[in-house]
Amino acid sequence: MILHDKLFTPGPVEVSPKTLAAFSRPMIGHRGEAFKNLYREIHPKLQTLFGTKQPVFLSTSSAWGVMEASIRNLVGSDRQSGSGLLCCMCGAFSDKWLDVARRCGKNAEPLQVDWGKHIGHKDVDLALASGKFDTVTLIHNETSTGVMNPLPEICCTLAKYPDVSLIVDTVSSFSAVKIDMDALGIDVMLTGTQKALALPPGFSLFSVSEKAFARAGKQKDRGYYFDFLEFKKQQTEWMTPSTPSIGHIFALQSKLEEIFEEGLEARFSRHAKTNALVHDWVRRIGFDFFAEEGFRSKTLTCVKNNRGIDVLKLAKHLRQKHHLVIDAGYGKLKGQTFRLSNMGDETEETVSQLLRAVDNCLS
Repeated sequence: MILHDKLFTPGPVEVSPKTLAAFSRPMIGHRGEAFKNLYREIHPKLQTLFGTKQPVFLSTSSAWGVMEASIRNLVGSDRQSGSGLLCCMCGAFSDKWLDVARRCGKNAEPLQVDWGKHIGHKDVDLALASGKFDTVTLIHNETSTGVMNPLPEICCTLAKYPDVSLIVDTVSSFSAVKIDMDALGIDVMLTGTQKALALPPGFSLFSVSEKAFARAGKQKDRGYYFDFLEFKKQQTEWMTPSTPSIGHIFALQSKLEEIFEEGLEARFSRHAKTNALVHDWVRRIGFDFFAEEGFRSKTLTCVKNNRGIDVLKLAKHLRQKHHLVIDAGYGKLKGQTFRLSNMGDETEETVSQLLRAVDNCLS
């Protein structure tokens, strides 16, 4: 057996042999009955995971494709009064959304907090009270910092502004914690496959509210590849607007079977338990958390390097000695933090093995 370096990075995560086997099944035609039946079979499970009665769409792109699409479909141009985008920014990925929006020619403004802090619902309320915005972007679980934003509280605030649409990225929280799109009033909810779903990267899933569809219908320059109305039209026939990645959908079918065999509550509980193991280790070993208390991710831990160790050396030794891969800090946090993932297929046993290996390298 050839050893490979197992990923404990917060995306992409380790993909199981069973999932890889499903990914490599023989191809089928994506315009035939076999594909329609495949999409039709997985769709109810996807709706359950999203917590929605709306259609769930399959996008052959990374989540950033759908993130940009959300802006193009929902946000008006600079020439339209009141068509403003409020970007809630608390880390590398949420910060980037502002740049993406402006590159799309949108009137976007930041609601910025320090990295490691959360987006407060009162700050969102204050910004929306200005009347300048009709759309808000929010990353539920900021992967770069390990912050999980208080989604229910923020959604309650948005409910005060029925003309404002909410776009939520759940890339590193989806399927690991409970999120009910319809109950929360989310207008676009999107995720990628390479994190808690533990599938290969390069594919994404999203769902759109009726309010968001109505808004999209008013946008003249939403393009074609990511046109929400085209996705809706094609989905009624169990099709996608463009050529889908069949391998990803086979792998998704297999993963959904595993998820519902385990049970959603058991899956959520497993992620909470493995996350708690990492948190206990952080405290025991004398490190600190980068994310503030009460707003820490359930799928990864961003560890503050308050001990002043050589993080790059730690990551290198962990790979060489134990064939385990961790992240040595994202962007400007490289070396100042390191990130340990507990998402996807990981168990208390596998996370404990990781932590023992890190102990070994530190000693």
